[in-house]
Parts: sequence; structure tokens; C-alpha cells
Amino acid sequence: MDGRPLVKVQRQDSALLLPRYESAGAAGVDLRARLAEPLSIPPLGRAVVPTGLALEIPAGYEAQVRPRSGLAASSGLTVLNSPGTIDSDYRGELKVILVNLGAVPCGVKDGDRIAQLVFAPVVQVALEAADCLSETSRGGGGFGSTGR
Repeated sequence: MDGRPLVKVQRQDSALLLPRYESAGAAGVDLRARLAEPLSIPPLGRAVVPTGLALEIPAGYEAQVRPRSGLAASSGLTVLNSPGTIDSDYRGELKVILVNLGAVPCGVKDGDRIAQLVFAPVVQVALEAADCLSETSRGGGGFGSTGR
């Protein structure tokens, strides 16, 4: 093995391609639609699209489902809950929630690249109730408060 964490991939059909990095510097692998028949997503509509894949992600890692920039730019099709998190203890089929933010219906067919999957380490922290928090120069300043 080459030192990278191993993720096992279970395919519903042995003919399905394993996700892969499309270039040497790619951060994510592409996820493809696994559909019995094409679907059409109307403007502002959404669909849960199966991939036919399940993963065994090592403890201490997650997989993040993210949009494909080319798909979003060309058609307005994007991932609704981006990034979606796949936890290391989930063993069900990966499904992608797509939303059409474009002005015309968008078609998706079997094998289309619909999202990308980025693997990342995670840290679980200890949470403790507190009556007060330490002070900072930002304080409770929220959205846009540091850009002024």
C-alpha cells in the first residue's frame, strides 16, 4: 500500500466504475448517477440521486459531498446540502441531493458525473457547559463584521 488511508467501496453492480481522481492534483473523486431511467429536474426542483455505491470510511475520517463546478456553471445543477457529510460509521448507499438553480429543466442520466467526494480527517472534541467565554477583539461580531 502507498500510505494513503484505505476506503472500501461496495458496488451494487460489479459493472459500476470505482470513483477515481481525474487528475494528479484533484482533491475529490467524482460520483456518478446510478439510474434505471433518466430524470428531469425542473427549475428550483430537487432530486435524490442514487450512486449505487456504499463506503467503509476509516474511523477519524469523513467524506464530503460537494458540487462539481462545471455542472453548476453550465446548467445550474448543484448539491443542495453542500457539503454533505458521510460519517465513517455509515454503510448505506451514497445518494446525492441535487437542486436545479437554473431557468430550464436539467436532465440527469445513468453514469453522469453529478458530484465530487472529498475525504478529510475529523476531530471529535470534548464539549463543556460554560457560564462565560473568553473575550476577543471580535467578540460577538457576526456576518461581515471583520470585513468593515
